[in-house]
Amino acid sequence: MLRIGLTGGIGAGKSTVSKILAELGAVIVDADLIAREVVEPGTPGLTALVERFGNDILTEAGALDRAALAARAFADEESRLALNSIVHPLVGARTAELIDSAAADAVLVQDIPLLVEGGMGAAFHLVLIVFVDAEERVRRLVGSRGMPEADARARIAAQADDEQRRAAADVLLDNSGEPGALEPVVRALWSERIAPFASNIRTRTVVRPLPALVAPDPRWAGEAARLIARLQLVCGDRAVRVDHIGSTAVEGMPAKDVIDLQVTVADLATADDLAEPLAEAGFPRIEHITADDPKPSYLGGETDPALWDKRIHGGADPGRPVNIHLRVDGWPGQQFALVFRDWLRAHPDVRAEYTDIKEGAADKAAGHSSYEDAVTAYIDAKTPWFDTAYSRAWEWADRAGWKA
Repeated sequence: MLRIGLTGGIGAGKSTVSKILAELGAVIVDADLIAREVVEPGTPGLTALVERFGNDILTEAGALDRAALAARAFADEESRLALNSIVHPLVGARTAELIDSAAADAVLVQDIPLLVEGGMGAAFHLVLIVFVDAEERVRRLVGSRGMPEADARARIAAQADDEQRRAAADVLLDNSGEPGALEPVVRALWSERIAPFASNIRTRTVVRPLPALVAPDPRWAGEAARLIARLQLVCGDRAVRVDHIGSTAVEGMPAKDVIDLQVTVADLATADDLAEPLAEAGFPRIEHITADDPKPSYLGGETDPALWDKRIHGGADPGRPVNIHLRVDGWPGQQFALVFRDWLRAHPDVRAEYTDIKEGAADKAAGHSSYEDAVTAYIDAKTPWFDTAYSRAWEWADRAGWKA
C-alpha cells in the first residue's frame, strides 16, 4: 500500500486535490470528515461530549452545536484536554478501521489538516502539500467564505507557517493560480509519480537512473532530512545512526541526482532483519550488492575483506532516487563514508578535484545505454582516484582530530 499524507493551510484548496485524487482511484481518509462522523447524533462520541460539557452543546434537533462546544471546550486547558481525550481516540480508531479496510495495493491518501504541526510526515511514503501563501489565503477566506479578516488571520497564525510547510513537502502543489489550473498538475503527478511509485512498492522495484552529473541542488539537504526521518521511524532502535553521505551531502558540489544515506547498524543480521520493513516503506533491497570494494584496492583493503560487507536498498519513488547503505558500526566502509564526506566539506580544492574525476566518469558512462554497463564504466573511472583518496582522507582526519 502506498500511503500519502495530504495537507495544506486553511483556504489553500486541499479538498480540491483530494477530490481529484479520489477520481483517479485513491482511497481518501479525511480527518475532518471522521471528526464529524464520530460525534454525529446517536454516537458514543456525542454522548460522551454531552456527559462532559452538558446539553447546552446540542442544537434543538439534537445535533452537536460546534460553536457552543468550542465556547466551553476552549474556555480553559482542562476542558480542552477533556475534549481531546474524548474525540482523538475515536478519530484514531475510525481512521485505523478505514485504513485496514483498504485494499492491500491501494493508494491511500490521508487528508490531515495538522499533519505538519503534528510532525506526522515520516509516517507516509509521500507528503503532498497544497500551497498558497498566507496573504492570498486571507483574501480567499474573506472573499469566498465571508470570514472576518481578523478571524482568518488568527486561524492562519495558529497553523504552521509557509516555510514549515515547504520543509515538510515532498511535493508542493502551488494552488495560487486560477480555478482549475491545479487539476492537470495533480493528474500528471498521479501518472508520472504516484501510480509508478505504488507499482514499484508492490513489485519491489528500485528506481535507478543512469549516472549523470547535475548542478548542486539546494533541495537535497531537505530531501535527505525527510528521508532520514522516515528511516529512523522504520528502523527505530535498530539503527545506531542515520546519516546523509556522498556528494549530495556536500554543499555546492555537483553530483548524481541520487541521495545517498547510511544506516549504521550493530551487525549484518540486524541489516537483514530490516529488509522487509524497509521494502514496505518504499526502499527495496538491491540483492546483488553485498559489499563495498575494499580500499585501497591494490592492497586488497587494509583489513579483512569481509569487513567491507554491507546491505544496500534503493528507492521505489520515481521522483526521488536514493541509495541506502546499511553498514556495521565501526567497520571500515561505515567509517570511510563519514570521513570522506567531511573531508570534502573541509577542502574546496579536494571537491574540485573530485568533481573533475566524476565529470570524466560521467562522460565514460554516457557512452552506454544499459544501466549496468553505464554504472560499471562510471565506477571503473573513479576507482583509481579512490585508492589514494582513501589514504588522504584518513591523513586529514588524523590531523584534524576527526571523530565520527
